[in-house]
Amino acid sequence: MTSMPSRARAGFAPRQVTLACAQLCLTLCLSPLSPFAMQQAQACDDCPEHAPTPASAAAAPAATAAAAASGASADGTAAPTHKLGLVLVSGSATSSLPSNIPTTLESITGVEIARSINATDAEDALKYLPSLLVRKRYIGDYNHAVLSTRASGTGNSARSLVYADGIPLSNLLGNGATFTPRWGMVTPEEIERVDVLYGPFSAAYSGNSAGAVVDYQTRSPKALEAHVSLGLFSQPFELYSSKATYQGRQASASIGSKTGPLSWWINVNHLDSDGQPLTFITKPVSTTAAGASATVVTGAVPGLDKSNVPWLIIGAGTQYNTVQDHAKLKLKLELTPELSANAVLGWWGNETTGSSTSYLRDNSGAPFYATAANSGTLKPSPISIDGKAYTLASNDFGQNRDSLRHQMQGLSIKSNGRGVFDFELSASRYHYDKDQSRSPLTARPGADSGGAGRIADLAGTGWNTLAAKAVLRPSGSAHVIDLGAQQENYHWQQNTSNAPDWREGAPSSLFTAFSGRSRLSSVYAQDAWSISPQLKTVLGLRLEDWQAADGMKTAANGTVVNFARRNEQYASPKAAIGYELNSDWALRLSTGRAVRMPTVGELYQGGVNANGVYVPADPSTNANLKPEQGWTTELSATWVKDNQQLRSTLFHEDTRDALYAQLSVDPSNASKTVSSVQNIDRVRTRGFELAYLATDLGVQGLDLQASLTYADSTILTNSGFVSVPGDTIGKQQPRVPKWRSSALLSYQLTPALAASYGLRYASSQYGTLNNSDPNGFAYQGFSSYFTTDLRVQWKLAKQWTLAGGIDNLNNALYWNFHPYPQRTYHAELKFDL
Repeated sequence: MTSMPSRARAGFAPRQVTLACAQLCLTLCLSPLSPFAMQQAQACDDCPEHAPTPASAAAAPAATAAAAASGASADGTAAPTHKLGLVLVSGSATSSLPSNIPTTLESITGVEIARSINATDAEDALKYLPSLLVRKRYIGDYNHAVLSTRASGTGNSARSLVYADGIPLSNLLGNGATFTPRWGMVTPEEIERVDVLYGPFSAAYSGNSAGAVVDYQTRSPKALEAHVSLGLFSQPFELYSSKATYQGRQASASIGSKTGPLSWWINVNHLDSDGQPLTFITKPVSTTAAGASATVVTGAVPGLDKSNVPWLIIGAGTQYNTVQDHAKLKLKLELTPELSANAVLGWWGNETTGSSTSYLRDNSGAPFYATAANSGTLKPSPISIDGKAYTLASNDFGQNRDSLRHQMQGLSIKSNGRGVFDFELSASRYHYDKDQSRSPLTARPGADSGGAGRIADLAGTGWNTLAAKAVLRPSGSAHVIDLGAQQENYHWQQNTSNAPDWREGAPSSLFTAFSGRSRLSSVYAQDAWSISPQLKTVLGLRLEDWQAADGMKTAANGTVVNFARRNEQYASPKAAIGYELNSDWALRLSTGRAVRMPTVGELYQGGVNANGVYVPADPSTNANLKPEQGWTTELSATWVKDNQQLRSTLFHEDTRDALYAQLSVDPSNASKTVSSVQNIDRVRTRGFELAYLATDLGVQGLDLQASLTYADSTILTNSGFVSVPGDTIGKQQPRVPKWRSSALLSYQLTPALAASYGLRYASSQYGTLNNSDPNGFAYQGFSSYFTTDLRVQWKLAKQWTLAGGIDNLNNALYWNFHPYPQRTYHAELKFDL
């Protein structure tokens, strides 16, 4: 019987897992299982609850036969498995996954994460999966860590979905770098496994799945367990005139158990992290002679901007210290052997201080921020650099203080009888109890002790969801049918106020305000039909009713704009077919339509003219944005042989009305332009992806996973522009590199000692629609990169584990608008009861 590779190896000698074992613990697969499926079989077999007893061993053939007849697993804790190039899901764990997944699926377990990745945040789990990049700028990045995928860059946050235990963490209030998923609601220690679905091929998800769906499942204990971990990290950083070592620490504790029908899990986490500077204060090179009254300063660093235009770097900003706390309670009550109720309560808090540093020095050698007379005021300060005139604005050297308190709740009831009918009812809520960002308007150093500023307050913002799902398995039929009804509600409420004391004072008057709501109601049906032992299809249809309402914007000049209500309907068909060529090869062809609705932020926030002055959104522009509509198709061939798997995928995405910020003619004045979110008529992406996986590669205990992706993403038609009409046509889509690859080599040297070495690469990319920023290795640029990571895990004793590692081992300097971290050292000590 064919045995398959397993990526999971938790400090024990490698074992081969047979197909019969996989059938017992998972689902019947008529073709050889993927390494991913076999990894789950091994994990299930290792679990004391599923370890075979003499009675269960005797009953195994019958259980396997029953599983074969029903197309379901023989126990209630199964994870996805591959069959005829498609993926089946069967289990009692709460997740967003439908029963059949007609798309590419990649996965990683908590055991693999702990062994191979220096994980300090939940998004680190995705680090080596094919075609994925999370724009994590520093440890604890809470406001810019956007997920990018094959055909979506780090500026397209609304083109992916992230779930934890079935609860959506994606921030679909807007689209862009600041609308990052709420990664802080999951800690690395509590992750049981992560599944990633590529493309919009499942009817169970909205058009926001065009890029990928990330599904986290957290731990659900089978017996008493407790864990405590302590971590330290340090980053020596040197760039321009910034030179310092930024450090941090992290502590996590968790405990859980199962008593009778009740299982529970509690996790708490504390993070205190100092990140490197993320922004830089720059000035275009001046040709004007300085006046006699200008203050003479030195220390400016000459350089080239993203368009290779000379400029001076005069300081560093957005150097964050972030202190974050996380708490999670997870409950599961087995009402009957086939019916369970689940509850999740999560809380996340963050206190962040952002600071800046001047490179400039006055004639005494002291740091210079403003003239003495203008310190603490709104007045600009004239300065002289090499005899040329420059001006420092009062807010050039900015600061900020952020204070956030978010909470999450989720409830679900799920049946898992694996008979003719199963169902799930769920509800979730994500709410901003407090979300304030304070910043000064006046110049440093006077602003350090207070003064006029602004407060942006998002309290009351959030989203909630309702869902009903069902799985039908008609007796004697070759069909498995998924049905569902869903409703998602999003509410953004933001007031930006003037404050006499930016640090801690109460607001005095309203500066601007913005609010809006959207609702997506949908129903879907998906039929998985096993036509023959070698052939299977999945056909789906999603119907959506979208509403946008209560849109309002108050501009700084007091102008109030109210927006009309919108209500539109869309249909998204899906189809896939899987075919087993032989025992080694399987093919899958998938296609699907995705309709990505405009977010509240895109609809109602308006634009800025060429002078940086806010222009109220015009009903004919932002508020009437069309949804993105695209068709995505992929053809995959998967080869599995002994301990190796190779998947090759061709993909094609054709998107109409893609949503991007760009220039257009100001509707109120044809001689002016406005920067706002607009529809790009057509963007096409086509390419290929290779993913390879092997275990015991030449040497027992040596595992390799690697991937290579090519994506040609081109703007074909666009009525908007950046500088002049037509300047974006034929250009590369921003932030989507043509080439990217990753590899992770893991070696279990002994049962107690494991080492891993990872590599990641991406080719050059652009940040602008007209590709006018060829210099990626500059502030605001988007560079190529090649970086390597190292991790060693040593099990000191039965309950103690020591781990250490280095991220960015080769100390690469690379950019995604902001600089990424340089070489970072990690150390971790963990106790497991």
